[in-house]
Amino acid sequence: MEVILKEDVVNLGHRGEVVKAVVEQMKSSAARRYASEKAQAEELAAKLAPVALDFTRKSGEAGHLFGSVTSADIATALEAKGFEIDRRKIQLDEPLKTVGDFNVAIKLYRDVTAQIKVTVAAEAGEEAAAEAPVAEPAAEAAPAEPAAE
Repeated sequence: MEVILKEDVVNLGHRGEVVKAVVEQMKSSAARRYASEKAQAEELAAKLAPVALDFTRKSGEAGHLFGSVTSADIATALEAKGFEIDRRKIQLDEPLKTVGDFNVAIKLYRDVTAQIKVTVAAEAGEEAAAEAPVAEPAAEAAPAEPAAE
C-alpha cells in the first residue's frame, strides 16, 4: 500500500513523499508468530494426550462427592507432573461432583485443544481396603487433600 504523507512522520518520511506502508510487514510478522505459537501448542497437546490424572475424594451414596474436583485441582495436578497450564484454559462447565472417568478439554490456543483423562474415585473405606494401595498415589497428586482419619 502506498501513502502520500500529509505531514512529516518520524522514521517514515517527509510531507508530500509517497511511501509504502508497513501493513504487509505487520501481517506477515503476525502470521509467522501465529504459526510458531500454534506449533508450540500442538506440541504441548501431543505431550498431554497420554496424561491421566487420578483424584480421590470422600463420597456418599450413589457416588456423589462431598466436595468436588475443580479446574484449579486439575491445574495443580498437572503442575505436579511438570505441565504449567493456567486453570482458566481448563474447560470445565462445572466442577466434577461424581465418581467416574471424565475427558477434560484444555484449550491451549485458538485452534488447539488437548484432551486429558481424569478419574475421580471414592476414598477407600473398609469395603474397598484392597484398592487402598492404588488410591494412595492419587492422593499424592492432590497434596491439598487431608489425610483419612
